[in-house]
Amino acid sequence: MEISTPTPGRRADQLAAFGRLLDVLDRLRAECPWDRKQTMQSLRHLTIEETYELSDAILRDDLPDVKKELGDVLLHLTFYAKIASETNQFDIADVLNAQCEKLIFRHPHIYGDVTVQDEEDVKRNWEQLKLKEKGNSSVLGGVPTSLPALVKAMRIQEKARGAGFDWERQEQVWEKVQEELAEFGDEFANADPAKMNQERATAEFGDLLFSLVNFARFANINPEEALERTNRKFIRRFQFLETEAAREGHRLTDLSLAQMDVYWEQAKKLPPSELPEPA
Repeated sequence: MEISTPTPGRRADQLAAFGRLLDVLDRLRAECPWDRKQTMQSLRHLTIEETYELSDAILRDDLPDVKKELGDVLLHLTFYAKIASETNQFDIADVLNAQCEKLIFRHPHIYGDVTVQDEEDVKRNWEQLKLKEKGNSSVLGGVPTSLPALVKAMRIQEKARGAGFDWERQEQVWEKVQEELAEFGDEFANADPAKMNQERATAEFGDLLFSLVNFARFANINPEEALERTNRKFIRRFQFLETEAAREGHRLTDLSLAQMDVYWEQAKKLPPSELPEPA
């Protein structure tokens, strides 16, 4: 894919637009009761919500909505810097300059004399430089504790790989998946549910999920995105089932599983464009 560079005129337009956002935010912070009341703490949960809305728009490949959600996220990021500037902690220029310095430091193959062969070299250098930069004693120290478990598993594995701790071949990872699946299955084989060791079963299930995330990484699949796509597919098909059952005068609770499965199979045969968007 060819990457275009903004012309001088377009770059001037971009800078002017960003300056306009700062001006609008300054006025809102001074004159709007709601904006004036906000703190970093009060904005935090709203920022998380806006980030998920952006993620959803990206998954739907809805570029007009991506543009809108990017604006919402950008407003929040600028808002945090505005709040910090009011107590002389830092401002948006400090944020942007610090980010530029970090990017330059972590790309010595562009801004220095380091030679890389491929993307994997870049990622290894990135993790090593990040470790030095933050002064962490552990390669895994930079993984946020608050990340969702599935995303955290992926980041843990990526960082371990950056330190050279990883499987050599994809088939080895698949063998590990099979091993963990067998160990999880052993917890249920010929077991009385009332006597099953729930803690051990939970641990084995966690190991199985971790190994699947590892295999997804080797297969160049983002497991978080894959699971969310499946979530959305299930919702669309289930809502089709609900709609069709109601159209034919049925209440879902009155249908047998076999009857519901008829609608489900119909939904599976339809292209995604003919199924309802998740409500």
